[in-house]
Order: sequence, then structure tokens, then C-alpha cells
Amino acid sequence: MDSTSEAKDGLPIPQRYWAILTIALGLVMAVLDGAIANVALPTIARDVNASPAGSIWVVNAYQLAVTISLLPFAALGDIIGYRRVYQAGLVVFTLASLLCARSDSLVTLALARMVQGFGASGVMSVNTALIRFIYPRRLLGTAMGINALIVAVSSAIGPTVASGILSVAPWQFLFYVNVPIGLAALLLGLRTLPRTARSPHRFDGLSAGLNALTLGLLIVAIDGLGQGENTVLVTLELVISGAAGWLLVRRQLSRSSPLLPVDLLRIPIFALSIATSICSFAAQTLAYVSLPFYLQDALGRSQVATGLLMTPWPLTTAIVAPIAGWLADRYPAGALGGAGLLAMAAGLVLLATLPAHPETIDIIWRMAVCGFGFGLFQTPNNRAMIGASPRSRSGAAGGMLSTARLLGQTSGAALVAVIFGLAPTHGTTLTLLVGAGFSVGAAGVSMLRLRQSMPSAAE
Repeated sequence: MDSTSEAKDGLPIPQRYWAILTIALGLVMAVLDGAIANVALPTIARDVNASPAGSIWVVNAYQLAVTISLLPFAALGDIIGYRRVYQAGLVVFTLASLLCARSDSLVTLALARMVQGFGASGVMSVNTALIRFIYPRRLLGTAMGINALIVAVSSAIGPTVASGILSVAPWQFLFYVNVPIGLAALLLGLRTLPRTARSPHRFDGLSAGLNALTLGLLIVAIDGLGQGENTVLVTLELVISGAAGWLLVRRQLSRSSPLLPVDLLRIPIFALSIATSICSFAAQTLAYVSLPFYLQDALGRSQVATGLLMTPWPLTTAIVAPIAGWLADRYPAGALGGAGLLAMAAGLVLLATLPAHPETIDIIWRMAVCGFGFGLFQTPNNRAMIGASPRSRSGAAGGMLSTARLLGQTSGAALVAVIFGLAPTHGTTLTLLVGAGFSVGAAGVSMLRLRQSMPSAAE
């Protein structure tokens, strides 16, 4: 297997399969670690003598590091090569996992988790760009379907994996298991990941700082709004974030390869796909966060039963995603995405109108409808985003893809907290209906892409 030559239109078989396995291993670690920490949080808090509120930083530190560094690392990938950024991310993530396992206090664990988040960001910021060079152009939809399948399966099994490990070993092993996987991915990547052309421009450190300030404070403010924090403080965070964002956009407008890809946002299909992605992930998160409260508090289901009842959504998404990828190579993303989002909206309305004492099957098939719709939407949408961007800007496009997902998820989680605060009795019903509204709106935006054509320079 030789990866020394620049990939032109995909890698030859079997190198292609080994390369996608490398991508899969890195993605599985990054996605799983975002999910398993939530399950283990009570156990970790007791072991390091941390309060429940303080222990949240084990999750927040990771998410914040990922959010503020996705676009800078994606831009760095355009400059020095996606392969290098991905491998560096694997190294940092693996070493940080070891530090997490060896932590003996909340402060050291939170700091290690932040470093781990930067490693995960290195992996997630360029994985989509690498996939574009691993697979031939004619199979881009299929490749994106495989990527979506990996993420969906990892999300679905995250709580189960965490529970299984915690049943036989202390929480430290949640992080120890990353070490052999990370080493295997690193060794495979050295031999199989493609080398790609590099952009001649220099890294813009000031823009990276403004980006971190903009997104970091925006995420903190949105989270604070959901948690009911001091209104003056939240407003100040939003004002500073807005000012930094304004300066960032002004700085990017004069650059040929901006860190915040305003050049890509001028491409109608790309901009519409980003807007669709943010709305759809907000809708999904509204359901994901609120439904466990309904299942446990209103229906009296156990934690294990709740986890099982939530599984049909990501499981169906995992099944549909590769099929949607195949369809995306043949049919317009606007139509497929619109149909998928309308199906997800229907599933959310069906969940919101469940009878007072539903049977288990009533919940399962409604969750499956949501998963089907999300799976049908996600892969074509991602393909449209990546396919609409020039190959030299694949890193920036992939970074925006991940950033849109995180912004949608953060906004959705904050909205759940706000709605539950305003209407605690009917909170879940309202969040599901709001999620359905987001999904219908996203479907409308998706359909607008039918009036656009792919730019000729995209490939």
C-alpha cells in the first residue's frame, strides 16, 4: 500500500478499504467519547469528589475544545495536508486519553478532556476531506453514506459500550480502550491515507483567535441561556461574541482562502446545505434531550429501557444512510433531503401525539420513522456540501459541516432547557413540536436547492 503519491480520483483497492478503516477507527473514538462521558458522569463525579454541577465540565471542556478548533484545523489541513492534521489529531487524542485515565481530580480530568477535544477536532475537521480523496468522485455519495453509517452506529452503541465497560471495570477504562485503537489507526494511516495538494497561503492565527472567541462565547452564552444563568452575563457574552464575529467576517472578506469559508458560503448550494444542517440537528437534539425525561418521568420506564427505546432512531439512520448515499449519486440532494426532513417532522409529530399510555411498539415505530427521515436527509446533504466546494477547499467544507452540526446540537439543547423552564408540564410535547417545525423549515430550505446547479469548479 503506497500513499506517497497525491491521490487524483480515489485510491486503488485494497488501499481504499484500509484507508476508510483508518477513518472509521478515528471517528468511532471521537464520537464514542462524546457519548460515553455522559453515561459515566455520575460515577466519575463520585470518584473525584466533584459536585454534579462541577462534573459537567468533563463534558463541556471536550465540546468547547472541539467547537473552537474545527475551522482552524480544517484550514490547516488545506495548507499542510489533511493527512498530517488527521494523524496529529490521532496522536493528541490517544495521548490525552491516557491522561484522562490517569487523572485523579476534576481539574486534571477536565484539562485532559480539553486536550482530548482538540485531538478529536483534528480527526473530525478533515475526515470528510480525506474521504473525498479516498473514493472516486462518482462514488462520493456512497462514501458519505459510509461516513454517516459510522457516526450513527457509534452514537447508537455509545451508551451500551459505556455501560458494558462500567459493569466490569472502573471508569478509567473508558479512556484506556482508546489507546490501542488510536495506535492501530495511526499505524494504518501512515501507510494508507492519501497525500493531497497543499494550498500556498499561510495560516491566519488572528482569524483563528477571533473564531475561537466568536464560537466559544456563543456556545457558552447559549448554554447559559438554557441553564437560566445571569441575564446580564449572558448578554455580555453574546455582545462580545457578535463583535468578534463581525471582525472575523470583515477580515475574511479580503482573503482568497479564508479560515471562515465565506467564499464557500457564496455558493448557493453550500450555504443552503449548511442552513439545512443546522436546523435538522437542532430538531434532532430537541428530541434526543427531551424524550428521556418523558420516557422516565411520565411513563416510568427504567434507564435501561429508555436507552433501548431511544435506539431505533440511530439504528434506522445507520441502516438508511448507505442507501441514501447510493441514491445521492443519482438523484438531487434537495429532493432527497426535503423528503427525509418531512418524514422526520412527521415522526416528531407522531411522538408528540402519543397516547397517554403507549405500548412499547407505538414508541419504537415512531422513533424509526424519525430515524428513517434523518438518514434519508443527512447523507445527500453532506454530499451536496462537499461536492459544491472546490477540491482545494475540501478541508474548509468539512470543517463547516462539523461546525454546523455542533451549532445545531447546542442550540437544540439550549431550547429544551428554555421550553422546560417555561412549560414544565408539557415540555416534551412542546419540544417535539418545535423540533417538527425546525424540520419542516429545513425541508423547505432543502427544496430551494432544486433551483440551483452544482458549480462547475466543484471537482
